[in-house]
Amino acid sequence: MSAYGHPMEREYSSRSLTSAEGSEMGSQFRMESVIYMSSCAATIFIGGLVIVGILLMTLLTALTVMLQSCQSREAGVIESFKYDHCKMESQHAEINNLEAYSLPGFCKEVAVKYIKEGHYMRELNASVSLIENYFNGIRPNDGGHDVVLMDIDDFLPADTLRINPLSYGYNRYGLNDCVREAKHMKHVFLIELYIKLKSNGWPLILLSRKPEKLQDAIVEDLISAGCGGWSKLIMRSNEEMKEDTRDYFSRQKVGIEAEGYHIRGVISSHMDALGGTIITTQNFKLPNPLPVAPPRSIMSD
Repeated sequence: MSAYGHPMEREYSSRSLTSAEGSEMGSQFRMESVIYMSSCAATIFIGGLVIVGILLMTLLTALTVMLQSCQSREAGVIESFKYDHCKMESQHAEINNLEAYSLPGFCKEVAVKYIKEGHYMRELNASVSLIENYFNGIRPNDGGHDVVLMDIDDFLPADTLRINPLSYGYNRYGLNDCVREAKHMKHVFLIELYIKLKSNGWPLILLSRKPEKLQDAIVEDLISAGCGGWSKLIMRSNEEMKEDTRDYFSRQKVGIEAEGYHIRGVISSHMDALGGTIITTQNFKLPNPLPVAPPRSIMSD
């Protein structure tokens, strides 16, 4: 038994020793796998992570700002293109005296911004100041033959001219209200200009595209606005209503010069009143209330 027991003991002892050695090595392996870090190193490591996070957030913010800037710049370019496009087409139609304007629908929105953001007000103010400065620098001759022609359709009330603001359409943009606001601004500016020219001794001849049957109403409106004392009021006869407005104004100017007057200036926001062959005349183009002009039929009903 003892002989048999020794091998068994030796085998058990050997297994125990091997197990112990294995346990000791495993314990050493686990101990070697743990990373020990001092508080200073931990602080530096965490600080580094924070700095990386801040840098990433800064980069993200910078990219967002750049994207917004690009979008704003692109939107500004598009708005500028829309305005220039509408203005160009409107001027082309007016210069060529086209009766029907086929402008894009977005021009209605452009027209509203043109008035609401004060662009029309600034252009009108600059144009009237230019006219005042010019006529303040000269005086009419003593013989009374120097005259200034004014297109009174520019500053008479819309109801006198029988203009229906609804004809502009697209009221969902608030265009109708803007039309009324713009016409009121122009009415005020030009009434003041009329009074200043009259007080400086300038004889005024008033021209209109409207028929003679509206003369009494127009005279009443002019007097009530303080615009009396004109030299002549010219309106269209029934036959002249069939005539192209460019021919009508050109013929009236020739007739005025033939009567011995010297036309020193013509004031209008419409190109048909500013044409003609009188070279010595100063033409003053006022801005239209809208970069989108209404059909000519509205102005000649």
